[in-house]
Amino acid sequence: MFRRKGKKQDKRGKSGFRKIVDWLHLWLGLFSGIIIVIISITGCLFVFQKEINEMVYHKQIFVAPAQTATLPVTQLRATAQAYLGADKPINFMTAYAAPDKAWEFMAYKYNDTGLTYFDICEYSETVYVNPYTGAVTGAVDYKHNFFYIVKFMHWSLLLNDKIGQPIIGWSTFIFVILLITGLIMWWPKKWTKATREQSFKVKWKASWKRVNYDLHNVLGFYALVIALVLALTGMVWSFSWFQATVYVVASGTTTPPDRSSKTSAVATEGVNKLQVLDKSFDDARRILPDMKRYAIYAAADPTGVNSISGYKRSETYYGADVLQFDQYTGKLLQRRNDTHKNAGERLIEMNYDIHVGAIGGIWGKIIAFVVSLICGSLPVTGFYVWWNKKKKTKKKIVLTNHSTEITSL
Repeated sequence: MFRRKGKKQDKRGKSGFRKIVDWLHLWLGLFSGIIIVIISITGCLFVFQKEINEMVYHKQIFVAPAQTATLPVTQLRATAQAYLGADKPINFMTAYAAPDKAWEFMAYKYNDTGLTYFDICEYSETVYVNPYTGAVTGAVDYKHNFFYIVKFMHWSLLLNDKIGQPIIGWSTFIFVILLITGLIMWWPKKWTKATREQSFKVKWKASWKRVNYDLHNVLGFYALVIALVLALTGMVWSFSWFQATVYVVASGTTTPPDRSSKTSAVATEGVNKLQVLDKSFDDARRILPDMKRYAIYAAADPTGVNSISGYKRSETYYGADVLQFDQYTGKLLQRRNDTHKNAGERLIEMNYDIHVGAIGGIWGKIIAFVVSLICGSLPVTGFYVWWNKKKKTKKKIVLTNHSTEITSL
């Protein structure tokens, strides 16, 4: 006969709330574990993509500094366009203030009809041009670049956004619940010397089962805050309602951010739009002299504008100042500095840099890397904890039945 817990045992047992927490942590973890491992490991791999790509493609990305002035950006673009061919029009350009960096000319085309990333991304190529000589230093096919594939695995499991994004988004949402329930389960009923030892230290000399249990609980606790930040910043992209919530909470207003764009007055007489774009870029560098790099988007239609964004840092994307120029006259139509944005806009703009740790420089990236690695280990160690308990329970049932048979003889 199996023993039933008496009333005293029930009173000393777990509360109903704790049982719900344990149940949620177990089954949500088992349900989403594989996806969380994929998200975490791909995120971990992507953190240092810039540094590794710069080593792998060093000859393409870097040039010998020169004392001469840089060539007109439209001349460099024409060289890059000839290299790519007319069937791959350049979408945008990046110019650097650093004298040893080649300027980038990127052409890409995506569609939303394919099932996988390789169908959706028709091409994504970047041509690197020496800004002093106009020579092409090389080109990179980013569609097949390792880190681009990792990025889209992280983003949508290499599936169409309509399919992959909900899977990633809701798995991340579940991971947030797992972190919260894990903290509740980790929290000791009483703070004693023994519980502090168990809660904050891994007992490396114990059995592998105990070490695994400690790795799950202790590392999970230490990674908790940063893991929550990584998960919540991921949810900003996955759910429009969550992004709107973040914006409202940070800005204190429900008024949408200003995304207005000016238009160019179509010229009736012949205008050399290449000269105008060159002049606009020269003006942008004069207006924003302390920028590390400039993203240049030439007007794509007759009423469009030449948009030039200046970034204060060499790698991060937040805090940009944006200038809009008339594509026919070169007149500055709008200047929107980072200081013009409210707190909600700034926080949303910081989202990528926070998510990859770049906002904290190299140390921020190291922390993001380590925490992502820990997050990827939690479903594995958690599964092993559950599996051992399951085997232990089965063993107890077999022993109890065997004891009952012997007693009844």
